Amino acid sequence: MLAAAVLWGTVGPAQLWADTGVHPVSLGACRMLLGGLVLSLLTVRPEGLRMLRRPGAGRWVVLSVLVTAAFQVCFLQAVERSGAALATAVAFGTVPVVGGLCARVLRAERPTRRWLLGTVCAVAGIGLLLLPGSGARVDVAGVGFGVVAGASFGIYIAASKELGARGVDLAAAAPVSVLCAGLLVSPYLLAAPEGLSGLATGRSAALIGWLGLGTTALGYLLFTRGVGRLSAATTGTLSLTEPLVATVLGVVVLGERPGAPAAAGAVLLLLGLVLVSLPERHRTVPAAAPPTGPGITAGKR
Repeated sequence: MLAAAVLWGTVGPAQLWADTGVHPVSLGACRMLLGGLVLSLLTVRPEGLRMLRRPGAGRWVVLSVLVTAAFQVCFLQAVERSGAALATAVAFGTVPVVGGLCARVLRAERPTRRWLLGTVCAVAGIGLLLLPGSGARVDVAGVGFGVVAGASFGIYIAASKELGARGVDLAAAAPVSVLCAGLLVSPYLLAAPEGLSGLATGRSAALIGWLGLGTTALGYLLFTRGVGRLSAATTGTLSLTEPLVATVLGVVVLGERPGAPAAAGAVLLLLGLVLVSLPERHRTVPAAAPPTGPGITAGKR
């Protein structure tokens, strides 16, 4: 989980550092096509594909494809407009807010006080980012793309839970979603201003290889290896590594220096993410003492 979060945190910095001139939509399409293809070859089995046709699963598969495409396209455009650190903070500060709303709508889960406080922090942080003079690279469109990206990922998580509840093999559903999303966006490769020739340079090929193989295929394999062995709270806490890595690389490698309001907004966003990721404390009632007697020791059988 930690290794996956570190890999995902390099997406934005790698995009800006490579400076290929390729449009973010083209990068997103190539990343999904390459990563989705490799993941499908490694993880998808015929029985997993058959599970995708289970009753009630089709609409959630379609939704996961649509929001996967939206996340890839919007996140890379947010990075180009607002920088790696702030784009990642906006996107992943929005994810738990939308995730909580989806849980309320789909499963009638009541929001906790911690979630409400985290949501307030996230909204306030985004508001600070939109203030004039927040930072040289921050603009309304960039923040908007980051919010849409985070909302898309939050909906994707909810769709995955619905698929899992219907007995669908998520090891097959996720790669299929990524690959189909890449196919959905791929027509833009022909309409992009730089055309296919812009993708043929060495820097572009290296960037696409890293985004597709390193951050998508390898990152997903590591994520699925760990997510089934950890609690939801631990998973959420480890996911905080992603915006942290993006922020460190943005400041140290790319020289990003957001203004004070933007920095305060990013801190509020990350605080909101921390609040909803930490485990809730529940009061427990002490269990009755087990019976004791001949051949029985208290607490043991």
